[in-house]
Amino acid sequence: MKWNNPKLKKACLFVTTGALAAVALLGNGPLITVASNTTTNTITSPAGLSAPVRNGPEDVQELLTFADPLFADKMKKFNVAGSNFVVVKDGKVLVSKGYGYADKKKQIPVDSQTVFQIASISKTFTALAAMQLVDQGKIQLDHNIEEYLAGLKIPNKTGKPITMFDLLTYTSGVDKPDITTYVSPEYVRQDIPTREFLEKHMPTVVRPPGEAYTYDNFAFLLAGYAVENMSGMRYDQYMKKNIFEPLGMKSTSVRFTPELLARLASHYSPAGEFQPLSGHAPTDGPQGSILSTGEDMAQYLLMQLQNGRAGDKQLVSPQSLKQMHTYQTFAEASIPIATVGFEGYYKELMNGHHVVLKGGNMPGHSSLMVLIPEHNTGFYMSYNNDTNMSLEIYEAFMDHYFPETEASPQPAFVELSKEEAKPYTGIYQNTRAFSIRTQFAYENGHLTMEDSTTGKHTLQKINALLFQDELGNKVSFKKGAAGQIQYFYYTSPVGLGVVAESQKMESKPPFADVPSNSKFRTHIDHLQTLGLIQGIGGNRFDPKGTMTQGQFADLLIPAHGWNIFPVAAKANQQQMIQGIPGYHRSKPITRQVAAVMIQNLRQLNVDTKVTLSGSTDAWAVEAVQALVGNGVVDPDTRVQQDGSVHFRSKQLLLRQEACALLDKAFNYYALPIALK
Repeated sequence: MKWNNPKLKKACLFVTTGALAAVALLGNGPLITVASNTTTNTITSPAGLSAPVRNGPEDVQELLTFADPLFADKMKKFNVAGSNFVVVKDGKVLVSKGYGYADKKKQIPVDSQTVFQIASISKTFTALAAMQLVDQGKIQLDHNIEEYLAGLKIPNKTGKPITMFDLLTYTSGVDKPDITTYVSPEYVRQDIPTREFLEKHMPTVVRPPGEAYTYDNFAFLLAGYAVENMSGMRYDQYMKKNIFEPLGMKSTSVRFTPELLARLASHYSPAGEFQPLSGHAPTDGPQGSILSTGEDMAQYLLMQLQNGRAGDKQLVSPQSLKQMHTYQTFAEASIPIATVGFEGYYKELMNGHHVVLKGGNMPGHSSLMVLIPEHNTGFYMSYNNDTNMSLEIYEAFMDHYFPETEASPQPAFVELSKEEAKPYTGIYQNTRAFSIRTQFAYENGHLTMEDSTTGKHTLQKINALLFQDELGNKVSFKKGAAGQIQYFYYTSPVGLGVVAESQKMESKPPFADVPSNSKFRTHIDHLQTLGLIQGIGGNRFDPKGTMTQGQFADLLIPAHGWNIFPVAAKANQQQMIQGIPGYHRSKPITRQVAAVMIQNLRQLNVDTKVTLSGSTDAWAVEAVQALVGNGVVDPDTRVQQDGSVHFRSKQLLLRQEACALLDKAFNYYALPIALK
């Protein structure tokens, strides 16, 4: 699968510690400023890329002939102001240079000394630190992590403790992997201790650790705290003494320093707008707070490719480093996901080679680190906006230096009966991005899957745990502790499936007071299955009862599902009530207020051709038109004979109607739905 498919460019590979880039400097006339270690050169607009090389990068001039036009082209395409680029091979630094500007306004070029926030590449440093303590016998990978937390406890509903291995391989099993992800400019100059922060922001283990993959910022923060506690040194001080200084990484730090801030590249949005620098809470961010330069990261790459050795120093044992380069977490035997600290999304882009990588994003900065261990080759890049430019650089690099040596064999497909399909069917929810809910069903002799990010796909069975869609993407299933189908993973880079496996949501007994033939029954059952609604006691739902504005808000936020980051959840709560006169949690909610609240978060296209009958206040008209025009209506809403729609805007919202509106707004996947 290659990136020339336009849909793939919507991928969100590195959904990490920040927002998920700048005015084009490579436009119709301006030249590209390229800063290297010693000189600043100028090149013209990109020409065609050089011919593929099959033995990896070796010749510096050939590498520059390949890279210079590639960066010119991609920086223009993704509106990137400036980027660094480092390539190492066989113990040598082949290239460490910069393209474009660290600061557009001041025309400061990027060079090997420019500082970037490497974001989640920091996780690989945390894994390295943990493995150092494993080598020293201070931490056992398979022991309960609470042994290393000085009394700090993690709520656990599974009876199986989390280990350091679980944390470092993204399989902790916690319910809120981003509960500790606080990124904001307000944290740049604060000093927030890790222990106190963790005590107030602790998720709960809800899946057996080691069972399912979920991209997990909390896990690496906790692993970093274990390093801090078992070493007796604050995390940033440990990293400086035991990793940065031995590697000669003089411009690398966990915390902001005046000297590094002076060389820090400016941050820009994908539209080229300046963005303020963001810091972390807590201040030390083992999951993503390291700053570094191209020159320093070259030393880190070399150590990684030299069995953990740097000069006469052995930073980590070859055995421990091998665990960092060997896949430990799989969606299915043929789909590797994570090592100890590194990852390997998109096997299709590896061209059949063993590759481990780690990417990261902060608001206005993006980074990517790639290792091809068997070829002693690695590259690193950081740039000053948060787009997916690095993915296209990665693809081009692999296609040029490590192309496919043989075509992948086409799988043989197996027929699937309706009875055989039953274990797979149902609703699944992404274990990190709760807004991604996927429905599997059996239709016309095939298993189908449908969600709001990728649409509907028909699957063909390869084996009991592996299917393939019509685009060639793989869908793998995994059994849980009870031996039943419990998770699935989708290799399509469209949407956010790559950030986690999705878990099957178990159906619950239907409410006794919701008739089986009720037009609202399916919607109520969906929200109950997802754990979004509860009854009023005694297995009763009270479908025709009313709600307050606050009760609906408490239902809407989790139904929306984009509350995985605490900062985003707070913003959603504020956005949700915009434009509603006199909002108050204790007020009974009307249908038009509910429509505005949904539209504030869902942002459906407004269909001005929709004519409303009855009375709707002016501040709610567009929201109601948006919902109606996109089929987000309850079963009792009808089109009148004159073509108008009576939304019953000023009537109180019934509980069953709330379920229908929320189900259609956030769980139905084939909008717009024609009114009938």
